Amino acid sequence: MTSGKPTPDSLPKEPLPRLLAVMAWLRDRQHGCPWDIDQTFRTIAPYTIEEAYEVADAIERDDLPALKEELGDLLLQVVYHSQIAREAGSFTFDDVAAAIADKMVDRHPHVFGDMDIRTADAQTVSWEARKAAERAAKGATEGMPGALDGVALALPALMRAEKIQKRAAGVGFDWAMIGPVIDKIEEELRELRAELEAAKVEQAKVADELGDVLFAVANLARHCKVDPEVALRATNNKFEKRFRHIEQRLAKTGRKPADASLEEMETLWQEAKGQV
Repeated sequence: MTSGKPTPDSLPKEPLPRLLAVMAWLRDRQHGCPWDIDQTFRTIAPYTIEEAYEVADAIERDDLPALKEELGDLLLQVVYHSQIAREAGSFTFDDVAAAIADKMVDRHPHVFGDMDIRTADAQTVSWEARKAAERAAKGATEGMPGALDGVALALPALMRAEKIQKRAAGVGFDWAMIGPVIDKIEEELRELRAELEAAKVEQAKVADELGDVLFAVANLARHCKVDPEVALRATNNKFEKRFRHIEQRLAKTGRKPADASLEEMETLWQEAKGQV
């Protein structure tokens, strides 16, 4: 960092060095932005998660201009965390880039080595095996390794359910056929119904049984080779479009959904199903 206040012309011309320099100046104690200077890993983390979802949203909408912008926002988050770490003397952006490049080389021995892997499914098996080996090696230095070690607690619950189920399946704790998976959902639904129909409904027990239902449905999605987050996002979008159809049809008569009966809205819903 040079002395004096930065100007656009004083920044590097190459895109990545320019971005790194911009972030360094934003965090500069003398000339930087007060808000940027005050941030920490913890305060920035929610923005990092939000930007990842906005990337996914742009992809879902097939909006490439938006995707370019959102990927930039997500990259900024990586640069931001790296700058905070650099100031603390922990690591730099170059360290982050080098580490992931080395990891990709190590996990693709069929590309950068002599291993013969010809299908995507075979690569998935190889990938998971290498990740398991890395966890085992880490566990050897940090204590007894567990199959579920390293599944981030901050993941969305549905995504985390799928990941821990996949880990458990990797060590044999899984059904071989899809039938028992569906049976498990039906069992959990019966237990939920029993709690809801109890003489005294206990909300904590209802929540517990509902969680079991959701966990079982996530397991079914995994067996169907369907990403539950993607599937639910698509259904959310479908519901939104159909409900907007109801609102638009009612608006033509000067009404809102609150002014219509459930039966009338159901008729309009069925009409929307024929269109969306």
